[in-house]
Amino acid sequence: MRQSNILLWIFVAIQVLCAGAFVASLAMSILGLQRSGTSWQLREALEISASMGLVIGSVLGMRSVLVARRDQREAEEALRSASGAFASVVNEKFERWKLTKAEFEVAWLVIKGFSTRETAELRGTSEGTIKSQCNAIYRKVGVTGRAQLLSLIVEDLLLDQQT
Repeated sequence: MRQSNILLWIFVAIQVLCAGAFVASLAMSILGLQRSGTSWQLREALEISASMGLVIGSVLGMRSVLVARRDQREAEEALRSASGAFASVVNEKFERWKLTKAEFEVAWLVIKGFSTRETAELRGTSEGTIKSQCNAIYRKVGVTGRAQLLSLIVEDLLLDQQT
């Protein structure tokens, strides 16, 4: 656990204790219970300490929310960057394999998981045309089907990341 997380948990514990002290004091007042022989100075010191603990806890809570939001924005930016990098790498592979414009579009739909029928509907062509274009893609790439095409792209991406 990071040091900042430990510190945060310590302040949360202090804030819970402070809130408990306030609730106990309030309950004792409402129920009319006698307080043990504590002086008013000690009670005031405890209440001031509890108030400070609550304020510090609130500030740290707000800080944690801001940090979490910043981390979330950074993660979203990294995801967008990775998505763009994926598309760029795949487009480069398609160009290297010398796919035609139509094959290029069909290959993207194949990678996205569309069926032959869905691809034909999206492109406004027949299923036979899509099957023919898929076979041309597979032949140019050197694979036998959708699964191998996707596997080849993923494998190449993983190898590119490792180097």
